[in-house]
Amino acid sequence: MKKLVLLAVALLMFAACGQDSEPRVMARAVPERADDFVFENNLIAGRFYGEALEGNPTSPGIDIWVKLPGALVADEWYKGAMEDPDYYHHDHGGKDCYKVAVSLGGGASAPLICDTLRYPATNYRSYEILESRPDKVVFVLHYPLWTAVEGTDVALDKKVTVHADKYFCDVEDTYTFSGPEMLTIAVGVNRHAAQETIEEEQCGDDSYAIWEHASDQSQEPESGMLGVAVVMKGAHWTGASDDGSHGLCTKQIRSGEVIRYKFGSCWSKGDIKNSAAWFELVNKQ
Repeated sequence: MKKLVLLAVALLMFAACGQDSEPRVMARAVPERADDFVFENNLIAGRFYGEALEGNPTSPGIDIWVKLPGALVADEWYKGAMEDPDYYHHDHGGKDCYKVAVSLGGGASAPLICDTLRYPATNYRSYEILESRPDKVVFVLHYPLWTAVEGTDVALDKKVTVHADKYFCDVEDTYTFSGPEMLTIAVGVNRHAAQETIEEEQCGDDSYAIWEHASDQSQEPESGMLGVAVVMKGAHWTGASDDGSHGLCTKQIRSGEVIRYKFGSCWSKGDIKNSAAWFELVNKQ
């Protein structure tokens, strides 16, 4: 009898877990749309550019997608884009209204040599999904060897962890390089000066956060505001790049050393309505 009771309890617990296992995160390659790699949780979404999009653009930048809190939407948006290529540039409870071009976008990294960001020569070329659970997904994107400057060849493995219920993702970038003993790596956000960034804030040397107008309004007007930020504990320097295009946090590393940081975003039409709330959340990171 005792064994039967224990078995019944175990079955009830299993059933209860099954009811709570509705995915709140996802990440996948999107070969049907220019080799994008999309990631999402119940609060944020975004994508990295793949091989088929090289030249239009070739960029490591993270393309932020704004969305209302709740359901996962990326698969639905990509399905809509099969009939209308601009589907996710129109508001379906969120959209792509963030301009990346050739930049770090919403929180990527790149070597900073002679005060210039040295972007990879390709978009990501391969990937691995290391872990996939209803509340957490971990993936790695591989950027093959490129020449950052003469005498310095660099490769990047970018590991990203997406948790449910969080506005920030965790990143572990591993740069391997030949040439110098140390290399300065910058993580950062595109400042979109032409869109009149409303506010920006540094928290010591550990973060750079922005509150700005939507930077891509080519398809339809956008009245909402975007919060974008990077957080890197132990950064050696934080500030605007010399050309003003980026807010950066930098750190010097040796080849093979892991650089850890977070990137995050929000939309004023969701739960974070103003810059004060966004900067408070950034500072808590």
